Amino acid sequence: VQLQASGGGWVQAGGSLRLSCAASGRTFSSYAMAWFRQAPGKEREFVAAISYSGASTYYTDSVKGRFAFSRDNAKRTVYLQMNSLKPEDTAVYYCARSTGYDTSSDPVQYDQWGQGTLVTVSS
Repeated sequence: VQLQASGGGWVQAGGSLRLSCAASGRTFSSYAMAWFRQAPGKEREFVAAISYSGASTYYTDSVKGRFAFSRDNAKRTVYLQMNSLKPEDTAVYYCARSTGYDTSSDPVQYDQWGQGTLVTVSS
């Protein structure tokens, strides 16, 4: 499985971006997916996860109500809609595929990672 993330860029605080992550391979719909991010000088942190069907999502507290995670299994793509962006959202965002079907914030549960896409939010 290969994961290709896109959609990052520069935006002013309060703006929006939509990240996409396209996956190769026919087993995409069997696994949960997640987004993690890593800000400069900080460790990678969990952002959001979505179950294999898309019926269940899970967010870290700092993005609840602002970010929305969705997936289109027919297109083998997941999306992270990011609204009301803040400077502290600035980071490289990575999509990841889980080894299981349910949501998890534990990076150990994810065995496939995309290359990352940079999001910069200016104040």
